[in-house]
Amino acid sequence: MLEAEFLQTLWLSFKLSFITTFLLFFVGVFLAYCFVFVRFPFKSFFQIIVSMPLVLPPSVLGFYLLVGFSANSTLGSFLKEHFNLSLVFTFEGLVFASMIFSLPFMVHPIQSAFAALNQNLIEASYTLGRGKLMTLCRVIVPNSKVGIFTGLTMAFAHTMGEFGVVMMIGGHKQGETLVASIAIYDELEVFNYTLAHQYAFALFALSFILLFILYFVNKKLTY
Repeated sequence: MLEAEFLQTLWLSFKLSFITTFLLFFVGVFLAYCFVFVRFPFKSFFQIIVSMPLVLPPSVLGFYLLVGFSANSTLGSFLKEHFNLSLVFTFEGLVFASMIFSLPFMVHPIQSAFAALNQNLIEASYTLGRGKLMTLCRVIVPNSKVGIFTGLTMAFAHTMGEFGVVMMIGGHKQGETLVASIAIYDELEVFNYTLAHQYAFALFALSFILLFILYFVNKKLTY
């Protein structure tokens, strides 16, 4: 029973990280493109908003998400009434909160890669008659592999290990919102150090493997 719950919690953590990273890829590419290639008012303001999770305490973000999407809030009641969607203590809420908190880990590497591109490649694409979307898909993204792979890896690893935000917005529902980072805390509260160590070691090993792959692949892509 305990082994089944352990594997279920690890699977849920992996599932959350995979879905969050998959969705963030499209959001990250779009925002990075806008920040690098598009001129629009208050660009610096939006860049600050995207970067806020880097310095904002997770408990602060988690608290405002919890209050903002609770059943008693205007937004929370609207989502529940019109879309039958609840973002508090649900897996969907975990995905949304994780996307917000891991957003800069996806956007920043991709933005740096886009900014470092040779502008002649982009101009040549436009000269050959390709539009902005085709240039993005055929020129910009393929030539930004290092930044994109870094963003994917960092967002996945960061989501896998996040505690504060998912703790407040998700709670401790086994099989639905109980991810490995929260399970460590729960097991320590009942002095179950053996199971806490298993969760901690699993996250430690995964983080090491992801970083190893990141440095190895980036080295191959760079050289």
